[in-house]
Amino acid sequence: MTSFDLQAILPELILAVFAMGALLAAVYTGKDKATPLVTWATAGVMLALAAYIGLSDAASGPAFGGLLFEDAYARFAQVGILVAGAAVLLAGQDIMIRRGLGRFEYPLLIALATVGMMIMVSAGDLMTLYMGLELQSLSLYVVAAMRRESVKSTEAGMKYFILGALSSGLLLYGASLTYGYTGTTGFDGILAAASDGETGLGLLFGLTFVAAGLAFKVSAVPFHMWTPDVYEGAPTPVTAFFATAPKLAAMALFGRVMFDAFGHAVGDWQQIVALMALLSMFLGSIAAIGQRDIKRLMAYSSIGHMGFALLGLAAGSAYGVQAMLVYMGIYLTMNVGTFAFIMSMQRDGTPVTDIAALNQYAKGEPVKALAMLVLLFSLAGVPPMVGFFGKLYVLNAAVQADMVWLAVAGVIASVIGAFYYLRIVYYMYFGEAEQTLETPMSPAAWVMLVGAAAAMVLGVINLFGVESAAAAAAAALVN
Repeated sequence: MTSFDLQAILPELILAVFAMGALLAAVYTGKDKATPLVTWATAGVMLALAAYIGLSDAASGPAFGGLLFEDAYARFAQVGILVAGAAVLLAGQDIMIRRGLGRFEYPLLIALATVGMMIMVSAGDLMTLYMGLELQSLSLYVVAAMRRESVKSTEAGMKYFILGALSSGLLLYGASLTYGYTGTTGFDGILAAASDGETGLGLLFGLTFVAAGLAFKVSAVPFHMWTPDVYEGAPTPVTAFFATAPKLAAMALFGRVMFDAFGHAVGDWQQIVALMALLSMFLGSIAAIGQRDIKRLMAYSSIGHMGFALLGLAAGSAYGVQAMLVYMGIYLTMNVGTFAFIMSMQRDGTPVTDIAALNQYAKGEPVKALAMLVLLFSLAGVPPMVGFFGKLYVLNAAVQADMVWLAVAGVIASVIGAFYYLRIVYYMYFGEAEQTLETPMSPAAWVMLVGAAAAMVLGVINLFGVESAAAAAAAALVN
């Protein structure tokens, strides 16, 4: 192992060692009494690592003989994953303890899932990819079913486990076909095998199965079926995590595999990704209209938004990758703020997720209602909110790739989807008065809500530097 190899894996090593050390310390001391300390320590380590990765000027290149890539693309995704994970932990800590779910294992499972995601986005080999994917998935299977006394939570964990195993099988089958027809599992070797521009039928089948396995992780249609039930059944802070960091990790991994391993077969996988983007945008926009549970609504919202992110990837260009990364950065910010609010919704100490409970909410909590209005407008893509510019990026990428039909479809899907976001705003400001909805928030959750809303307004100036970072990341991937 060289010094470059150690440098490439250092953040993952630090986070993994911290998680194992904190697990031992919590077990032999106060167990659940140590939950607040463990949560803050975990979030602190994750933010420190995000700062280290984001500010470092490390060299780029393959590590461990090509098993991992250390480049701007991996660093961009890792910073987003770490920041989103820490934000969700801090925003949800008070809620988890108040609802009897303050177990010390929760932040450590989130930390281990984050390690898996960091490995995923820097993978340079199908086996490394699978190891990172399974480390993430195994941790998330447990946290999805953390509310053991709830039938819905147990059902959510079981569905996610079974369907996750199915997607892992598809991914492994695709990897085995790819290996069989190229003789290697390394991305560089797979890319070289298709360098002549003629992709064999066996390799195409391998590509298709790998794409299907990855589509499950981003909850793209037709591999989305787990999303509404898992979002509804899991504890809301866990749902918030599902809706943020794993989405960025899976989307970044999708881009890594498509360009680094199958970069000479863009015309082949472009059709698959474009179809998934089209179906995801419309299903997410239409199916959410009939939802009355805000967590299920956000599940279909995430499916639609992943369709828009795939729109950028379907362009098959460096600009398309940049658009996808910008979109995912904006999406993470919007979801962190939105779920900080959803986590706090309760009535007489009991969690409430019915959107009708928001009737006349703005009269009692005008600041929180205004922050939610901004976030919902941004999710809908209403100008001048930053969410509008995220959609504009991916639509422009599709147009530049001569996929005007897909861009037009995206505009139509966005207009349809705006209805259910605006309906929530209508309830908050003009709905019929009902029993008062309580939304007690910790200072951290309040900062996440108001900060995210402010970012959606102020970000129109320069996107806080995300645009230039995404451009550098895209250039590192597509070269």
